[in-house]
Amino acid sequence: MNSSIKARVAQLDWPRIDRELDANGYALTGAILTPEECAALMALYPDRTRFRSRVDMTRLRYGVGEYKYFARPLPKIVTELRAALYQRLAPVPNRWNKLLDNGAPYPASLSAFVKSCAAHGQSRPTPLLLHYEAGGYNCLHQDLYGEIAFPLQFTGVLSRRDRDFTGGEFLLVEQRPRAQSRGEAISMDQGEGIIFTNRYRPVAGARGHYRVNVRHGVSTLRSGERYSLGIIFHDAR
Repeated sequence: MNSSIKARVAQLDWPRIDRELDANGYALTGAILTPEECAALMALYPDRTRFRSRVDMTRLRYGVGEYKYFARPLPKIVTELRAALYQRLAPVPNRWNKLLDNGAPYPASLSAFVKSCAAHGQSRPTPLLLHYEAGGYNCLHQDLYGEIAFPLQFTGVLSRRDRDFTGGEFLLVEQRPRAQSRGEAISMDQGEGIIFTNRYRPVAGARGHYRVNVRHGVSTLRSGERYSLGIIFHDAR
């Protein structure tokens, strides 16, 4: 695997990813983080100085487990992955917005987008590590932290499937108007990632495109423990 995060992102099969985001609202990246990088990120979890806040999901009825938002400065791996993915993904919601006649375009670079977030009072970083033990799960939700929200995000699994944990599939549920919800349960192994719609996406209908809302979560862990990295591109209030 190329040592540069930027190069790895550039080498992803972007024509396929674009097609699958348009068709299904998500796309798998395959392996994008090395086992050593996964281990390094998990090793940060006990270090309180690396995080700005901890969320007990059980207490807030978000699920069973916990997650921690990174403080600045973000880990180098997270900084590079966030910037490289955003730059490649920004054209997708811009294309979607044209189909939906919706909103101003997203800037081409993450730095410009983060400045836009700050101008709207959103300055707290949102990349996070999530931790589940057996019986843990994450309820269906959307990660919206203010007026500005980028409609795509990334999750990468840091633990080894069927060795460190079983269960814990990534969940996506899409609600179309006047129709039953559609669900997907997606399995990933260590170092693999998914890019997905965290808010809405356009779907073609008889009278043009319409918006469908999407929520995501994690199914119940049957055994072990599971760590994952979440990269949200907009900052929080």
